[in-house]
Amino acid sequence: MTFAVICLLITVFSLWGLFRELKTKNFFAVGFAAVTVLVFGWFSVMSLFAYITRGGGAAIM
Repeated sequence: MTFAVICLLITVFSLWGLFRELKTKNFFAVGFAAVTVLVFGWFSVMSLFAYITRGGGAAIM
């Protein structure tokens, strides 16, 4: 659960940076922020989904 919350916080801060860099038209930083939002957003959503559905967040191997 902690991992999902940390990933969610990183996603929120990256969204903030994405919009801030869009305003300044720094497209190199926009690209990195967009990739960060996609990757960490995916991890946070899937971790929360696994925690809710499986009750512990552990992946089935």
